[in-house]
Amino acid sequence: MGVPSRRLVSGLELWRWYCQTKADAFMAGISVAEVDLFLQEFAGLDRLTLRLESFKDWPNISMELSLVELDILWRRRLEDRVPLQYLTGVAYWRNFSLRVGSGVLIPRPETECLIDMVVVATNYISELGQGIWVDMGTGSGAIACGLADVLTEASIYAVDCSPVALAIARQNAVKLGLAHRINFYEGYWWQPLEHLQGQVSGMVANPPYIPSRIISTLQPEIKDHEPRLALDGGVDGLDCIRFLIETAPLYIVSGGVWLVEMMAGQGEEVTKILYGHGSYYQVKIFPDLEGVDRFAMAYLK
Repeated sequence: MGVPSRRLVSGLELWRWYCQTKADAFMAGISVAEVDLFLQEFAGLDRLTLRLESFKDWPNISMELSLVELDILWRRRLEDRVPLQYLTGVAYWRNFSLRVGSGVLIPRPETECLIDMVVVATNYISELGQGIWVDMGTGSGAIACGLADVLTEASIYAVDCSPVALAIARQNAVKLGLAHRINFYEGYWWQPLEHLQGQVSGMVANPPYIPSRIISTLQPEIKDHEPRLALDGGVDGLDCIRFLIETAPLYIVSGGVWLVEMMAGQGEEVTKILYGHGSYYQVKIFPDLEGVDRFAMAYLK
């Protein structure tokens, strides 16, 4: 296969498009910073160049798309509310550039905290960092890659029931040079990992946790474009979390870590369920970057 052809556009033409597009974005309630990110991907312009608007005076700019094609693609963001990450095919998460598509949840900045929490837990109990860690519902593979990046002596397993998501996760692992560190399995939660019963040092998950009735009220970027399978947590949003609480003790070793992301306001109930099960201790709820209670961590007895 040959190298894709590039399109040339004058700096002045692109600048005019840039100014109009930022105005349109503002009027539509979309962050104008997204226009910059859009051009960083498709026109190869860096942040400083965009900030100074110095490209206005360039005779030609080489782009992946023609200006007409670029505008048509941006209109999908403006009019159809397709998330920017699905248009560019890229999501930035921790120090990674991840491939994403409509078949996977877009990894959020707050989810990065899960990896930091794992680092703290393994620094506290060093043996955990040399064991088996599982990313349940891996999606784009963000968490699995994050675990492989920081737990250099651990074995990482990633599970998802979606073959589309797993294909993207595998591509990301290859792109980041972590494919040899991660074992991917297709299936429902623990089902493909029965051979690991009683051997897992830690489980990390960002499961579906939004109550079914709330999904229709979410932003169109989420409700109309992200996979419902990755969002819908049942009547109260806790179906998957309950299942992981119920089943994890079969797999996680004594002293091992159970760690999930949840929705704001679910912390009290999740704590109650964990303690009520009888297999967990030292249950703690942690805030995200905005100070909202977002994560539940517990240890296995």
